Amino acid sequence: MVSLLVYGFTNAQEAKFGVTAGLDFASAKGVYPGGSMSETETGFYIGALVDFTVSNQFHIQPELELVFIKDSKQLQLPILAKVVLVDKLSLLLGPDLLFDLDKKTPGVKTFGLGLDFGGAYDINKNLSIEAKYNLGLTNLIENAPSGYSAKISGFFAGVGYKF
Repeated sequence: MVSLLVYGFTNAQEAKFGVTAGLDFASAKGVYPGGSMSETETGFYIGALVDFTVSNQFHIQPELELVFIKDSKQLQLPILAKVVLVDKLSLLLGPDLLFDLDKKTPGVKTFGLGLDFGGAYDINKNLSIEAKYNLGLTNLIENAPSGYSAKISGFFAGVGYKF
């Protein structure tokens, strides 16, 4: 993946900068011996992106998003491969780094890793809509005993504007 990113950045034909914003429908899921619990919250995100054109059919699109959910603030850094399926419709897929910006809660990690996948539709050369799901992969409980885990995932729906 790293070699693909380096190749994309060094051989990009064009780079477009932009902004993005939308809603985050977040879910936290905890698992413990004998049961589980889940909680959902709706928040919003704002951010910036760079769309590197590698070829007509393939782009690399890193984003930097501030996510606000209830009393929580996160910084997310998805690094997305954007594959053009048909004119104006693209598939998005890539890793997502999560940084918790709130005060550290004892026993809870401040860094996590997720996987984003979804799609984007370009309304015109500047404006697009996208929907993606972030699957949280990291157990956010530090030194979790066997059978205990807590993960955060979310469905993002928003718009992007490229300058």
